[in-house]
Amino acid sequence: MKRILLQLVAIYFGLYGCATLPKGYERSESFALPAVEGSDLQNEARTILPTPNGEDAILLLGNGINAFAARALLAEQAQTTIDAQYYLLHNDMAGKLFIAKLVQASQRGVRVRLLVDDMDLAGRDLGAASLDALPNFEVRIFNPFSRNINRFTQFLTRFGHVTRRMHNKTFIVDNTFAVVGGRNIGDEYFEAHADVDFLDLDAMCTGDVVQDVSYQFDAYWNSELAYPISVLHTGPPHSTETTLSMALDPLTEAQNQPFLQKVSDSKLMNVPLSTQPFKTGNARAVFDLPEKIADTEGRRELMLSTSIHGDLSNIRKELLLVSPYFVPGRDGVKYFKQLVENNVRVRILTNSLMSNDVPIVHAGYAKYRKNLLRAGVELYELKPADPDRDINFSGLKGSSKASLHAKTFIIDDEKVFVGSLNIDPRSFAQNTEVGLMIDSPDIADELKQGVEKTLETKAYTVRLITDSDGVERLRWDAPGTNPKTYRSDPHSSFIQRFGIGLLGILPIESQL
Repeated sequence: MKRILLQLVAIYFGLYGCATLPKGYERSESFALPAVEGSDLQNEARTILPTPNGEDAILLLGNGINAFAARALLAEQAQTTIDAQYYLLHNDMAGKLFIAKLVQASQRGVRVRLLVDDMDLAGRDLGAASLDALPNFEVRIFNPFSRNINRFTQFLTRFGHVTRRMHNKTFIVDNTFAVVGGRNIGDEYFEAHADVDFLDLDAMCTGDVVQDVSYQFDAYWNSELAYPISVLHTGPPHSTETTLSMALDPLTEAQNQPFLQKVSDSKLMNVPLSTQPFKTGNARAVFDLPEKIADTEGRRELMLSTSIHGDLSNIRKELLLVSPYFVPGRDGVKYFKQLVENNVRVRILTNSLMSNDVPIVHAGYAKYRKNLLRAGVELYELKPADPDRDINFSGLKGSSKASLHAKTFIIDDEKVFVGSLNIDPRSFAQNTEVGLMIDSPDIADELKQGVEKTLETKAYTVRLITDSDGVERLRWDAPGTNPKTYRSDPHSSFIQRFGIGLLGILPIESQL
């Protein structure tokens, strides 16, 4: 037995040693360029904010079509720079059209910096390297897997390294406008997927806060964890002609697709940006520093949570929270309980078991439901299916196969957070995140109306009841004038619930 164990240890360290990344290569730094006076986007920004007084202008993007249109429009109007930072960039229709817009901009002389986490890029190095070889286009990969050993093995041998990811999502154009929020780049985020829509939320902003978002991007772009694709993929790229054809052909191929037609018909694409219903407020970008990925000591100064601690510690009346992946842990339950004891109304919307696209996360959440309800928290779970398409967070529409993906909260009808942060251990301690903290009663009111409509019409109210035998049980009340009630997770099977129960026993909460 001892010999077998020694052999296993030798194999482990042998595999660990094989998982290497390039070293000693020449690194170059680059930074956001100043906004250009008189550019098209600068003129739009000046119309939206005619008197520079420190305020920012925010446009909530709940509707998936509008969210894609916003990115497309900004890319089309870019004159100097585009900085794009994403956790996932799918190789589907939305992903290909997004890349096409970036390539078109680079062909006009716009500097494009594309920073993508490596989680979604397996087998796509050649395409990324070919984009990187184009003029004005640079690609970097954040926290890459080693290219000389398979990824599954690295999840075992480099656990704690490759399991920590850059979850940030930002899009900055001409250092004048930025889009920050919960959406990655892929069909399901923009109402282009045949089977599922993620109900999500972004915020387009202009004003001084854009400089903060650019500072965040630069910190990640110049991090030692951001590897140029050219040092990861050492083979030759495609020819320029082939790369341009592969990148731009999807625009032609998608001309008759309903998705692209809807984007083209979007009001965002057909009227001046300055006529959109921007609302003003004071916003600040809050984010984890990239060093958090390699930090083993839990240093608070690296964390987004430190930046919003003051906001969450001074709630007076109400917290309305939306988190698709919600694993509060014991400390979270204690925090929400203390809020309620201080006469703060706490309402939380998350996914139900059957609307959650990551069931293991639901296992981490489910075991806290009773304690949350005992503490006085009002708990809601999104319905998994609905034939009509009227789920709406400020224009956010879903489908019969909707899954909650928005990450937002409203404090005292005055402050709003929009970003990539889930309320779970992975977001707080493992991954890196980014968001906007916005002080604006007008924006808070707009978002609150949308969320409350969803609570009233498209979410189960989860209640804790005591049966005649004195046993506490959960009950789900469906919305409507004649609500149907459920005594177990709605529309789930015994096998599904049993599996979730087993997963909830596993000691993996820190990874959820």
